[in-house]
Amino acid sequence: MQYTAPIRDIKFVMHELLKFEEHYKTIPAFAEVDKDTLDSFVEAGADFAQNELSPLNRTGDEEGCRFENGNVYTPTGFKEAYKQYCELGFTSLCGDVEYDGQGMPISLGSIINEIVGSANWSFSMYPGLSEGAIRTIEHHGNDEQKSTYLSKLITGEWTGTMCLTEAHAGSDLGIIRTKAEPNDDGSFAITGQKIFISAGEHDMADNIVHIVLARLPNAPQGTKGISLFIVPKFNINADGSIGERNAVTCGSIEHKMGIKASATAVLNFDKAKGFLIGTENKGLNCMFTFMNTARIGTAIQGLTASEVAFQGGLSYAKERLAMRALSGAKVPEQVADPIIVHPAVRNMILTTKAFAEGGRALVYYLSQFADVVAKGEDPAQVAYADQMLSLLTPIAKAFLTETGYESANHGVQVYGGHGFIREWGMEQNVRDTRIACLYEGTTEIQSLDLLGRKVLGSQGKMLANFTKVIHKLCEEHKDNDEMGQFVRPLARLNKDWSDLTARIGMQSVENPDAVGANAVDYMYFSGYVTLAYLWAKMALVAQQALKGDTTEAKFYNAKIKTAQFYFAKLLPRTLTYVKRIDSGLEPLMSMEVDEFVF
Repeated sequence: MQYTAPIRDIKFVMHELLKFEEHYKTIPAFAEVDKDTLDSFVEAGADFAQNELSPLNRTGDEEGCRFENGNVYTPTGFKEAYKQYCELGFTSLCGDVEYDGQGMPISLGSIINEIVGSANWSFSMYPGLSEGAIRTIEHHGNDEQKSTYLSKLITGEWTGTMCLTEAHAGSDLGIIRTKAEPNDDGSFAITGQKIFISAGEHDMADNIVHIVLARLPNAPQGTKGISLFIVPKFNINADGSIGERNAVTCGSIEHKMGIKASATAVLNFDKAKGFLIGTENKGLNCMFTFMNTARIGTAIQGLTASEVAFQGGLSYAKERLAMRALSGAKVPEQVADPIIVHPAVRNMILTTKAFAEGGRALVYYLSQFADVVAKGEDPAQVAYADQMLSLLTPIAKAFLTETGYESANHGVQVYGGHGFIREWGMEQNVRDTRIACLYEGTTEIQSLDLLGRKVLGSQGKMLANFTKVIHKLCEEHKDNDEMGQFVRPLARLNKDWSDLTARIGMQSVENPDAVGANAVDYMYFSGYVTLAYLWAKMALVAQQALKGDTTEAKFYNAKIKTAQFYFAKLLPRTLTYVKRIDSGLEPLMSMEVDEFVF
């Protein structure tokens, strides 16, 4: 499938829905970023993604990465594309200007990441992991570490990884075994094995900077005893040049279901030289900077999956002829009607459209709060943005990846038997997307984070911040006849959200397992309501545009009709999640462990 960047819809969200230019004026560091600058970057990103990356997507999947004698070789064309990506300035886009970055907002970076990821998700993994390494060193590194690593990472000459997972530990980082022993020169000897390390070894950059979790001698047990270290593939000489190879090697790469052009490595550390980032035993706090960046990136993968499914499904459905519409022939001059006229097919196409465009609005909205947290100067504004970011990140990560996977499956289904065939690209989208529900915290872990840590853990404060935003929209337009179809159901669900939270809170007082039992259902409920808010806002913008002198009536009408579809056909799914939550723990927890047999 040849990807086409949805530039009109991207600009709709940037300029009409979220008003990026006005948003940037509230942050002094970004006050000079204007509409023309944004558009130029988007158009350059679209050109590169469509012409360079999209053609490599299928070939990269078929060729995959090659592992030979500890070295990893990326598929044909990837190395050259990465060099061009760096030369175009995309790696340095959001980097600190002091270290050769361009100082652009995170929200603009998210847009470029969407475009690049939609064209070729495997490729996007390489620079994507570097972003997290950059943020971690920017926030927690000392001056020497910043001067040593940041410029090279920001320009893309070096890439970065995060090394958390171990074979026995998975997401339970409290039981990792990798050791860090002090050296006489102030560095540390890192020993252990890490698995599932995306971009852990490859041939596209001169050096790879690993951000590694490990334990110091006599560290406390659990997550309170974890420290964070910089471990470069090649040691760095005093003059900043690359020195001898460090004692970190690639033992193998994984044979994966999807994203086959992204090297997922097993890394062995054998007293490799590492350098402490931040404070001893506070590594997990530092690593959250990396993890939150990665979670927003993974949310973008969910968005890209829906976009690819929508584009591929729509193109095919308009051309494929099969049967006649039950209401009578729509294209009588043809032997059959295009399948887009059939309600069952149209339902799938509209579902992918609603999730893609709604997901785009959510990611860009979320990224605006990331802008404020990164560079805002008003402490109250930064604190509020940080709370909104904390609440919305697990929703975006879990909900958009799950709906992205649903969309990817719809993409296959629209094609029928052809969807199962590799040439069309739809089955690759399913395989590539499936990982998004697993890495950077599974859907279940993100759901626990949302309900347990963010909502109940803040005693409802974080949720109240957002429900007030929704309430304000509903109140402002409660007497608007055109908006009534959106704000009335949204207002009811907004109240239900608070009530549902209170009921779960009461359940958890009686039995703490109620949080785990209800977390995923609660996440889905939260996701559908969050997208409903954004779809209501998009409908409002479209209605206002149609009242003006516009030449794009079809675009705005389609936006309103997609909002109507979302509210009528997708939002009612919330009723199921409420019913499941209110059924309590008994149906889930009554069976004894030894009663599970086969």
